[in-house]
Amino acid sequence: MIRIKEAIIVEGKYDKIKLSSLVDGLIIETGGFRIFKDPEKMALLRRLAATRGLLILTDSDGAGFVIRRYLSGSIPAGQIRHAYIPDRYGKEKRKEKPGKEGKLGVEGIDAEELRQVLRRAGVCCEESGEPDNVTAPSEPITRADLFTLGLSGGQESAKKRQELLKALDLPEHLTAKTILPVLNTLYTRKEFLTLWENLQKS
Repeated sequence: MIRIKEAIIVEGKYDKIKLSSLVDGLIIETGGFRIFKDPEKMALLRRLAATRGLLILTDSDGAGFVIRRYLSGSIPAGQIRHAYIPDRYGKEKRKEKPGKEGKLGVEGIDAEELRQVLRRAGVCCEESGEPDNVTAPSEPITRADLFTLGLSGGQESAKKRQELLKALDLPEHLTAKTILPVLNTLYTRKEFLTLWENLQKS
């Protein structure tokens, strides 16, 4: 089991069931889009965010990103961390057919891959209490870096970002604005620039 300080925010009950088998921590469901009209639950999330922080783990489809953006706009950025599941295509066992975009949600992702997603978000500790080897970068990747590399502000930027996201196994819905905190969660600036250089050679 992975022990997590932050309250984990997921979309539905099946996501919660899947996570409960892996995580020792508080898991809250948004009820999908119902969170938009649930002031009491939002008040709870704000309180939890202020006292222990939130880890947002929604699906990587368009709907999941709508919920993620709503929560990000409603709660101070310093109280939120983001965990992103990679784009994996298929169908959850309980469903008759795949979702609209054909992507697996949190409930459908392999357990070990889900553990890696949580570790990469930099929020988890094993039961021993020893922190995972995830540290905040001393020199962050900046917007200027993305511009210099052609990942923002240019005619081919969107295409380059999609190629980068695919190479890094990150969801395609990350925009120029949202990709920056994700990259800074996963890489130091030096690691990212080296990775980008190697991608250009391949």
